[in-house]
Amino acid sequence: MKRVVITGMGALTPIGNNLNDYWANLKAGVSGAGEITRFDTSKFKTHFACELKNFNLEDHIPRSESRKYDRFTSYALVAVEEAVQHAKIDFETLNRNKIGVIWGSGNGGIETFTEEMIDYVKREENPKFNPFFIPKIIADIASGVISMRYGLRGINFTCISACATGTTAIIDAFNYIRWGKANMIITGGSEAPITAAGLGGFTASRALSTNNEQATTASRPFDKTRDGFVMGEGAGALILEEYEHARARGANIIAEVAGGGMAADAYHLTGTHPEGEGAFLGMNEALEDAGITANDIDHINLHATSTPIGDQSELIAVERVFGTEPNLKLSATKSMTGHLLGAAGAIEAIASIKAIEDGTVPPTINTKEVDEDWDKKFDLTLGKAQAHDIRYAMSNTFGFGGHIATAIFKRFE
Repeated sequence: MKRVVITGMGALTPIGNNLNDYWANLKAGVSGAGEITRFDTSKFKTHFACELKNFNLEDHIPRSESRKYDRFTSYALVAVEEAVQHAKIDFETLNRNKIGVIWGSGNGGIETFTEEMIDYVKREENPKFNPFFIPKIIADIASGVISMRYGLRGINFTCISACATGTTAIIDAFNYIRWGKANMIITGGSEAPITAAGLGGFTASRALSTNNEQATTASRPFDKTRDGFVMGEGAGALILEEYEHARARGANIIAEVAGGGMAADAYHLTGTHPEGEGAFLGMNEALEDAGITANDIDHINLHATSTPIGDQSELIAVERVFGTEPNLKLSATKSMTGHLLGAAGAIEAIASIKAIEDGTVPPTINTKEVDEDWDKKFDLTLGKAQAHDIRYAMSNTFGFGGHIATAIFKRFE
């Protein structure tokens, strides 16, 4: 099968509105959490999230265009444009019939859906919907809009696997390219869930932290006092390209996709298997797909959302796969970005690739007292980034419904 490389990336996150700022703030251990500014949270148990900072959409997309999109689609366009520029792509010189888009979003246009339903109820005498209602809410619209923006006529679809979505999209793109079905695919994920419906729904499912007094440090993976995840928003985009195609156009190759694994917990609607059964299978599948062993992995970007059961079950699975490998460095970047749900796998793939490129493992912040003495078994990269020679990096993402997706990235050689 064909080799697949990464030639461009773009990031729009709560700790950086572009790739360079995102990576710099990851290394510096910056928290993106704070009071929600977009709507009144007084009726909710949780009052904070990881919102974008100092971001003006009209600096990127004219209002006349963006009004047709939900926020998640606009976020996708911003991140993709950075990735296209980063990859130095001139689509006019390429076969756009062989360039596709595989994008992910877990919630789609939840903000539009919420606002339109509220508005509909208020219009007692003349209830009606915005003509853009359906195109704004459907989760596949971002991939369609991206293809229209650049005139790309290749493979085009959206995958949804809850919080594993971003990684699932990357693995799908990887597979289609190595099977020879595309020369290049724009992939990743976007999410705009910080809405009354998003906050209320995740609070009702007891998934969110309610530590309002310590919002900036509430995302604390593995800590004995962790009480749930912190919701985040944004997008991550990657340009995946067939190796010979990248070489032929003189692209700068950043890293290589080595393998991917997907599995299922088959256990619970929202909870992970207590023994990490799906995570264990997914990581082993990814290792087998990459043709390497557990000893080859130098770094894992963990799913680690800061939920009591989820963090525990993931580390149990890691121990089952890796033992207590002394050279393996783990980190939980959601401690900084919060949980971007369907976009989490995309921005964490970018973090993994930058870790390889930069020889630096970003830290796990906010964790003061590690539960179950996991820090005696693993290097969790607590508090401060660490220099580390990384040839292979693994990125884990898990989602409601028991979805498991693990991707492995490799230093380009």
